[in-house]
Amino acid sequence: MKNRTKGFTLIEVLLVIVIIAILAGIVLIAVNPGRQVSQANNTQRRSDVTAILNGIHQYAIDNRGALPASITAVATDMGSGVGLIDICSDLVPTYIAALPVDPTDAAATYTDCTDYNTGYTVIKTADDRITVAAPTAELGEAIAVTR
Repeated sequence: MKNRTKGFTLIEVLLVIVIIAILAGIVLIAVNPGRQVSQANNTQRRSDVTAILNGIHQYAIDNRGALPASITAVATDMGSGVGLIDICSDLVPTYIAALPVDPTDAAATYTDCTDYNTGYTVIKTADDRITVAAPTAELGEAIAVTR
């Protein structure tokens, strides 16, 4: 009689490795980290847009309904540069601690009210309704809040 040692055969080990690889692939597809990051960025954008709009409305309440004069009827980025709407001095620090910036927009920065670009747009309609939007929203979403 031959002396047999106990252990796994090469086929059994390979079969377990293949099963683990298949399960890992299924989990990775189910979790989809890229989509999760995009959803987190969009959630941050929604929060930022709402915070800016709340600050603008608090400003209007304290100023007898007058909105910041720099807001126009054309959707324009908020920032301190030429061609941008500069509302920082109207809102910071009284109504909002610091202007939020888009989480993925490379041009979006905030140092202080003299040097910033939020990456968000603001527009005033003829009936004095304000819309703040996030033009770089991901996953095909349109993020805009109007009041």
